[in-house]
Amino acid sequence: MSEGPKKRSSSSSSSSSGGRSLSEPAESPSVTGKDEEESSAVGLKKQIGLVSACAIIIGNIIGSGIFVSPKGVLENASSVGVALIVWATTGLITAVGALCYAELGVTIPKSGGDYSYVKDIFGGLAGFLRLWIAVLVIYPSNQAVIALTFSNYILQPLFPSCLPPDSSLRLLAAVCLLLLTWVNCHSVRWATFVQDVFTAGKLLALALIIIMGIVQICKGHYHWLEPVHAFETFRDYDVGLIALSFLQGSFAYGGWNFLNYVTEELVDPYRNLPRAIFISIPVVTFVYVFANVAYVTTLSPQELLASNAVAVTFGEKLLGVMSWIMPISVALSTFGGVNGSLFTSSRLFFVGAREGHLPRVLAMIHVTRCTPIPALLFTLITSLLMLCTSDIYTLINYVGFVNYLFYGVTVAGQIVLRYKQPDLYRPIKVSLVWPVIYLLFWAFLLVFSLYSEPVVCGVGLAIMMTGVPVYYLGVHWEKKPQCFNIAIGKMTHLCQKLCSVVYPDMGGNLEPHSPPKEDGVGEMDAASHG
Repeated sequence: MSEGPKKRSSSSSSSSSGGRSLSEPAESPSVTGKDEEESSAVGLKKQIGLVSACAIIIGNIIGSGIFVSPKGVLENASSVGVALIVWATTGLITAVGALCYAELGVTIPKSGGDYSYVKDIFGGLAGFLRLWIAVLVIYPSNQAVIALTFSNYILQPLFPSCLPPDSSLRLLAAVCLLLLTWVNCHSVRWATFVQDVFTAGKLLALALIIIMGIVQICKGHYHWLEPVHAFETFRDYDVGLIALSFLQGSFAYGGWNFLNYVTEELVDPYRNLPRAIFISIPVVTFVYVFANVAYVTTLSPQELLASNAVAVTFGEKLLGVMSWIMPISVALSTFGGVNGSLFTSSRLFFVGAREGHLPRVLAMIHVTRCTPIPALLFTLITSLLMLCTSDIYTLINYVGFVNYLFYGVTVAGQIVLRYKQPDLYRPIKVSLVWPVIYLLFWAFLLVFSLYSEPVVCGVGLAIMMTGVPVYYLGVHWEKKPQCFNIAIGKMTHLCQKLCSVVYPDMGGNLEPHSPPKEDGVGEMDAASHG
């Protein structure tokens, strides 16, 4: 890990990329062009339109959970009525958080999402810890688990009387990761096309579930939706359990902030970022609430809790010979989920390298395809390593708390930024009431998590804090031995040659939205945040 440029500006991003590296000669293709157009040939392209932006958000939120195990919320809510209220409420709170991220996304128009915002507002160490936990556990483990779910639903028909062999599951999951990494390396357009198609597929499958639910209601099968039965408890209400149901619901909406990781590749981000958020979150909330309504028109709460794959059980009862549609839908949904996660997490690692928090070779892109191949390969390798361990789910459980912690830290940063730089130009400026509402809900869930699972939360925080010495040794310490710098330079040169990558000219992508002349403020002073 070598120290990279501390800040980038539209006029000096390329030169600062090479000022501290022994691999400077390889940059020449991106900086010796005759004009801006030639330089942009090796820069990240703005190829993500509004439809693809919505597909990234929806595709990353809706994975296998709503098909497989929406029972987590119901189990802790203790009744159907409270469970539906939890699904709707967590959707509204997610929308509030997304609204705050929309302001941050157009105020700090950089890819990297909450990592970039935390780094710019609270400083390098805070940003690095967010990146560290993401690199070490969160994204590799999530991608490995989604890929394993995909392989499980593909292989299950081949093993009708038993579970598929574990080695077969992991091998097919690895093939899935390899295939989608190749697609993402080949072309941004291919990757977004895959995301669009598979997001449309999962929405169609959920639309089928909702339509079947409506048909059931029209036939009079709405016993568990009548108020007198909807709030009939199958266990006594408990404040702690209801809080846990809200926590489960919040995790089900995870991925709502992923579009902020690719801000620089959005077409007209100042319009399309907030538009995509405002379209996608209500769509997901609608789908989640009404899919659960559909489930209880056919399955009793006891049947729903007993099922290991709710959508499959639902399909078996209503679709007859066409029941195979549901497991196929789950497989396709998870396939699209892996693609979306690879696409967005690679951009996070790309930005981390560009800021000097990861090896700087990860901040390079292919000279003709304009895709961040080193970052994608790094994402692939870490995910494959996770497939080799049997403790993936344990790790996710440990760091889930830390991941949720940084959502609140980021939203708190919005308030801090308002006071630190009140004159900063903001294309979108929301009332501070919204971040306060989000933070109150966030604090409630955080305190409850600490109270209910102190050991799990403590281990998650300990894993995160292992990044502190790494930060001071790898990033803060500038005067590293010359032999270390030479070795890093040679490795960087080798990777450049193997992958045909160079440092991109990020000037056009990082340039902020021009404010009115009288404001006199057009860009965050990145230097002031270190």
